[in-house]
Amino acid sequence: MTSGIIEEENKVPRQQKRALIFGISGQDGAYLAKLLLSKGYEVHGTSRDAEVSNFNKLKILGVREQVKLYSTVLTDFRSTLQVIAQVEPDEIYNLAGQSSVGLSFQQPVETLDSIAIASLNILESLRFLGAKTRFYNAGSSECFGDNEGRPADEATAFRPRSPYAVAKATAFWQVTNYRESYGLFACSGILFNHESPLRPSRFVTKKIIEKAVQISNGSKEILKLGDLSIKRDWGWAPEYVEAMWRMLQQPKPDDFVIATGEANSLKDFLKITFEKLELDWNQHVRFDEELLRPSELKVIFGDPSKAMKELGWQAKLQLPELIEQMIRAEQQKISVN
Repeated sequence: MTSGIIEEENKVPRQQKRALIFGISGQDGAYLAKLLLSKGYEVHGTSRDAEVSNFNKLKILGVREQVKLYSTVLTDFRSTLQVIAQVEPDEIYNLAGQSSVGLSFQQPVETLDSIAIASLNILESLRFLGAKTRFYNAGSSECFGDNEGRPADEATAFRPRSPYAVAKATAFWQVTNYRESYGLFACSGILFNHESPLRPSRFVTKKIIEKAVQISNGSKEILKLGDLSIKRDWGWAPEYVEAMWRMLQQPKPDDFVIATGEANSLKDFLKITFEKLELDWNQHVRFDEELLRPSELKVIFGDPSKAMKELGWQAKLQLPELIEQMIRAEQQKISVN
């Protein structure tokens, strides 16, 4: 078996680190690409069809032209193997896959394939090629399920309660298995909710920001939401991609919970947003039973102590500042358009 990755004795050592980001067109992928470029990396990324994808988030961050892009279908092993062999990355970040908990109830098979099969294809490609590549897999706090109001850490048991969470839990244990069985430098970041202006509108936080700004500009539209009592641990996405990078700089691979350590209700998020726009949310919001999920987690928040101790990472932006940043970005977008 021959491969450019495993023929180490014939290679001239690179001075510049090379990263391959699966899912580079998403929120985290775009922020991670910008971060790695700022650190001097050569950055490569994939999309199902790179020729037709607009990579708008990379354009917004001003890094589109600095990234080399490839068409890759992660649910196809040969496609995954080929791009890894071609790029020969020092680091791989798997941020791809269906990312909506709500949508996963409607598309459970697609969700499982795009997350679990995709991560397995990357791991198996690395094992097959004998690559020394360091691998980061995007886990999710949804895997913990209902932790009865307690903060979740790396030792907390998984109790997934959605197709999305089941898929993420599957991928997590795949990473653990390949790390322990084949000695791969593979780790998972169990990230709690992290937001930014790059969030798609289907996410409730971005939906609230968009509608609130529109209402502040005179719109008479009513914002429809589901359960306002749910509590989440909301952080700032640009800070969370820094934690991803730090995981791959450690001497040994390990898994880390990445969170702020604070739980806030959706009602808190709503209230802060409208107050910052000098509005009373009660006058503009209505409950919509159709927005309730078949299974909903009431409280999710994390204990990031291990990340603070071993990675030197800590969330800095708190919820009010996060909301303010998202409002400002939305207002700027509207003014430009």
